[in-house]
Amino acid sequence: MRRNARSWLAFGPIVVLAVIAGGCGNATKPPASTGLAPTAATAAPPPATTTTAGQGSAALTAEASQAAAGDIPDNQVFLTLRNNAERYSIRYPEGWAQRGTGAKVTFQDKNNLVRVETLPGARPAQTGVTADLNTLRRRSPSLSFSPPVVTTIHGRQIIKVTYSTKSAPNPVTDKRVTLVVDRYYVPGPAKYAIIDLGTPQGVDNIDAYKLMIESFRWM
Repeated sequence: MRRNARSWLAFGPIVVLAVIAGGCGNATKPPASTGLAPTAATAAPPPATTTTAGQGSAALTAEASQAAAGDIPDNQVFLTLRNNAERYSIRYPEGWAQRGTGAKVTFQDKNNLVRVETLPGARPAQTGVTADLNTLRRRSPSLSFSPPVVTTIHGRQIIKVTYSTKSAPNPVTDKRVTLVVDRYYVPGPAKYAIIDLGTPQGVDNIDAYKLMIESFRWM
């Protein structure tokens, strides 16, 4: 998992927008994303209705009190969550704290954050994702996004975007934690999932997060 995050494009499956998402040590550059290599930006998005602005999930937020976590080790053990209520499964690192059991489930280890949220409706088109992200930007002007991109995972077209966000200042050190997040919009039966994979800027968890997004299955 110590592979250079810039060596492969955002985790090949979901798509996103990029303006600047703090790359390692430089918040003015688009962050390296985790996952499969996206298809060409000109690829036609899957036919679908547009997501209503404001319908999507809120942005992840880092904790000012938590220092950047280390890389997820190569020998990390993964468990499988089977969310029978929302009818999906996903693998996650053993030992991470889990919150939620229904439409919104979060896994966390310090400032390594993973959230899976399901919403009703047809798969979002790129225009819908853009509207969703513009809503997030209005709520949090400091957020930076990359443009939505269509990628493929397990033969399914999904949309991916990368964004960065900063924590509030640490009350003692006055430092902020920059969180770089790969967001995936995954279509499902009569619903879709928004999967956020967040890690502190400068921490390389590409392989672990690639494993997680590729493990996501609708049941």
